[in-house]
Parts: sequence; structure tokens; C-alpha cells
Amino acid sequence: MFTPLNYSSMARILVTGGTGYIGSHTVVELMQKGYDVTIVDNLSNSSIDVLDGITEIVGHKPEFANIDCCNFMDLDNVFRQFTDIVGVIHFAASKAVGESVEKPLMYYRNNIGSLVTLLEVMKLHQVPNIVFSSSCTVYGQPDNDHLPVDETAPIQKALSPYGNTKQINEEIICDEAHADKGLHATILRYFNPIGAHPSALIGELPNGVPQNLLPFITQTAAGLRPELKVFGNDYNTPDGSCIRDYIYVVDLAKAHVKAIDRMLEVKDRDQVEVFNLGTGTGLSVLTLINEFEAATGLKLPYTIVGRREGDIEQVWAAPKKANEVLGWKADTPIRDVLASAWKWEKHIRKL
Repeated sequence: MFTPLNYSSMARILVTGGTGYIGSHTVVELMQKGYDVTIVDNLSNSSIDVLDGITEIVGHKPEFANIDCCNFMDLDNVFRQFTDIVGVIHFAASKAVGESVEKPLMYYRNNIGSLVTLLEVMKLHQVPNIVFSSSCTVYGQPDNDHLPVDETAPIQKALSPYGNTKQINEEIICDEAHADKGLHATILRYFNPIGAHPSALIGELPNGVPQNLLPFITQTAAGLRPELKVFGNDYNTPDGSCIRDYIYVVDLAKAHVKAIDRMLEVKDRDQVEVFNLGTGTGLSVLTLINEFEAATGLKLPYTIVGRREGDIEQVWAAPKKANEVLGWKADTPIRDVLASAWKWEKHIRKL
């Protein structure tokens, strides 16, 4: 059983996957809010150089441990070293839909194993608060009655192993919370994070060929890719391409700080809370390309290719609950977001 802690003298947050894309931006927002932060990351999909960007933005470096969250002993040692941890934000996971279809066992081992290990270690060290990085993929392809998608929309069979790991992990958290009333969890279901910090000191830096749309756009604009491939133009959408809710990564990061604040300060919240994080507006892939061209003045070469297995046709958020309960809103204009991504690409390519 978890026991309550006195938070008045403790304010350290453990961030797993904290050198990753969303994790690094969240670390910045946490530190700027005054939290102490310890990052654990095995650098499988990120770079140690991210710490330099965080440090330059904030003015001091977060604590860092290069470990795999699936390793119980290594994670246990981190909790033994930092006895003032009051909560965890769990980002560490493999996250590409297409890759998960090709490598399902890797996704199940990493994404599920890391959460189970983390919850075991948290329980051992009496750390009762976790914010879990989930995804709108748990909703599958919502029917028209549930677009935009709010938190009451039915969970549907996942269209990819990645999406399935998110569903399973949410169930694990709920099962553990049912068994142990001392555990408190906030599940944040993201829509599609894009963009980079306005300083251009941190941003999305995928290893190898990008799995997400915007890095492929910026790499194509920078000349690293000959052209962008648009997966399908025969969907049941106005222009035939998939529709997503694209949310600025800095806005998304701020939602995590709001979630931590609420967990530490509000006593009468539900034991497990779920929030959809999005803008409430759906944009098609072709619209995003057009907006990028308008934001940057660049012309982007692209071709239409066949659909990609695992892709959902259209989904966007109804973020009312997050707006009202968390006091959070994603309202950065899309062209500003796209300009930030291009600024980051130019920075890392020295253009």
C-alpha cells in the first residue's frame, strides 16, 4: 500500500524518457516551474546532447541516469539515490506506428515491461503519483458520433501493436490502482505533437528515417529527403488524406506540469484521471503541407503513395475536460508551430 507523503519539502519529479522529444520539452517546463527533475533514459531514440539544450534554456542541468526502465535493479538504484521523488512522468516507450507493425515483440517487451517495472519500483519506494503518456490511438477510428473525441468515447481494438501497448498499459494502471488505493494516476491521451521549443535548442530528432510526418516535412525541405510521401489520398475526408489533431509540443509539455500540480495539490480528485490533449481542430496531411509552405515560404515536393498499415483515417480531440479541469489549453497558431519546427531543422543542420 502506498502511503501519503509530505510534499511541502519535496518536489522532485522523475521523468522517464526525458531526453526524448516530448520528455525534453516537459523537463524544461517542469524546471522552469521550480521542480527538481531526474531524467532516466537509455538514449535508444534520443541523444545525450539534449541535456545541453535543456541546460542552456533553463540555466542548470537536470540529474540524469542512462538506464533502461525495464531493468528493475537500475531503476531501483535511481529511487534509492533520489529519495525526494514525489511523482513520475512516464514517457519511455517505443512510439512509431509503422515500426510497431514490423516489430511487435519489441514494442510489447519495451512498452509494457517498462511500465510494470516502474510501478513495482514506485511501490517499493512509496512514490504514489504517476502521469502516463498515452495516445489517442486507444480510440481507434472513432465513428461520426464520437468526433471530436472526448474521454467517454469507446476504446476500440487497436490498429497497431503500438496502440495496443497504450491500451494495455492504461489497463495495467487501472488494475493496479484498483488493487492499491494509494496509487494515483493521470493518463494523458495525446493527439499529434509537433513543433520545437522557440529557442530551437531542443526539438524532434528521430534516429534514421522519420516515422512522424513533420520531421519528414522539415527534412525534405532541408534537402535531406528527395520528396515527402503522403500515405493515401482516397480516405473519406475532404481532400482524401488522413486528418489529425496537431498539437504544439510546448503546449503539450505544459499540460504535464498542470497534471503534476493537480496531483500534488488537489486532494479530492479521482484516483485515476484521463484527459485528452489536443487543439480540438483536425487538419489533413495535405493541409499541413500547405500550412508549412505558407509559414516558411518554401515549396515542398511530395508524391501520393498507397495507404500505410495501421493508420487511422481521421481523429481529433474534444479537449474540454483538460481545458476546464486542468486549466490548460493548446492555442499556439499552427503556422507558428510549423515555423518553430523549421527553425529547429535549420539549427541542427546549420542552414
